[in-house]
Amino acid sequence: MLPKMDQKKGIIQNINLQYSTRAENRIITNSDDLFSGKMFDNAQNGMIHNIPLSTNFKIFKYLSVSTNATYSEVWTPKTFKYNDYDPQVKKATLDTISGFDAFRQYNYSASIGTTIYGTVNFGEDKKIQSIRHTITPSIGYSARPSFEKYYDTYIIDAEGNTSEYTRFQGNMYGLPSKSFSNSMGISIGNTFEAKVKDKDSTAEGPKKISLLNNLNLSTSYNFAADSLKWSPVRVSTGLNIINNRLKINLAGTFDPYGLDENNVRFNKFHASNGGGLLRLTSANINTNFEISSDDFTRENKNKDEDEDEDYIDNNTSANGGRDDDLFGRAVDPSNRQIDRSNKNIPKYPSYMAKIPWDLTFAHSFTYRNTTGEDIISNNSLMISGNLSLTPKWQIGISSGYDFKLKGVTYTQLRFDRDLDSWLLNFSWTPFGPRQSWNFFIGIKSGLLSDIKYDKTRQPDLR
Repeated sequence: MLPKMDQKKGIIQNINLQYSTRAENRIITNSDDLFSGKMFDNAQNGMIHNIPLSTNFKIFKYLSVSTNATYSEVWTPKTFKYNDYDPQVKKATLDTISGFDAFRQYNYSASIGTTIYGTVNFGEDKKIQSIRHTITPSIGYSARPSFEKYYDTYIIDAEGNTSEYTRFQGNMYGLPSKSFSNSMGISIGNTFEAKVKDKDSTAEGPKKISLLNNLNLSTSYNFAADSLKWSPVRVSTGLNIINNRLKINLAGTFDPYGLDENNVRFNKFHASNGGGLLRLTSANINTNFEISSDDFTRENKNKDEDEDEDYIDNNTSANGGRDDDLFGRAVDPSNRQIDRSNKNIPKYPSYMAKIPWDLTFAHSFTYRNTTGEDIISNNSLMISGNLSLTPKWQIGISSGYDFKLKGVTYTQLRFDRDLDSWLLNFSWTPFGPRQSWNFFIGIKSGLLSDIKYDKTRQPDLR
């Protein structure tokens, strides 16, 4: 019997150290200089080494800590040096210095977080038996020093003006970082769940449902900034209701700093500038609702509700619904060979709808008040639908209406026909700046994918 291996734990046991290196030699030449000394005049070469180091551990049993550090070193066989302005040639000259040189950089970060649970019990005889609130706060810190030591200056003109440069310019692995970064990030995640009595009397226990998905708050503090050290607070959450068919996502941005008389963000808190604690700068609400012919039928009425919902979800896309056609379907001739053989056609029970269909509605609303403009920047409703006239004929449409611009949004009509071994489809954008159409017919087999006819009328975007 093999001895039982202890799970890694602790700052030393969980250390992960890696090393990678890469070397390149690039030559761009012409036929005249090939295999001659000039071939190597403009050659670029070098080597880079990367060493990432990380570990994670727990302190006080409930706090999870992770740390990371990265060290990189770049080697180069040549560097450059600018000489000061020469009045005789009326410019600053550049010298190429052959010989090994290198620059080194590093950065590091750390984060600490935990999970807090809170449960309220109402009793097993209640419809809502309990509600649980999960909180996941975390604080992260990251720093990257400035490597200004690799930079120099030279005089560029007769007036004595100077410019900055690094001798490692033109390096194929980038330049030394000059910017200094030193910041802290703060985030708090929240989820709300409930246990409710199952409608099915034969169920072994209560059913768990989500009340509020990922109520997240995040911000950061920049220690290196001269002013405006706090970044805006971002708040986001989501709701899934009506058996997850209606999805609502909400988000907002709140700025702790106020605006001056010119509506420019300045280094004075909004509260001390005569306002509230935070200033709303933007907000958006995205709503998505999906419905299909499956929602009005059941494969087996004796199955429980959960199984029926799974059946609907698994067949919605097969019935013609597409997860990404709300704004139309992109024309991609390289991805035409879609398998629409009979094996992919859903087998509907006799009492289900004879013509499968699906509809997706989406509404987007955005408010902006970054510099006191106080406007609605977006308010539009989109709709997408698909209809399977027969198991091999399908039509679809995507369109919408923009309430702000008072006009119809991007509209696309789609026609698909499964010809057994062949596939035919036609898409048409009848109006607007992206007016176009595309016709395609080709063999579905990947081996014969070159046997096709593809005709496109591109939109005039001038």
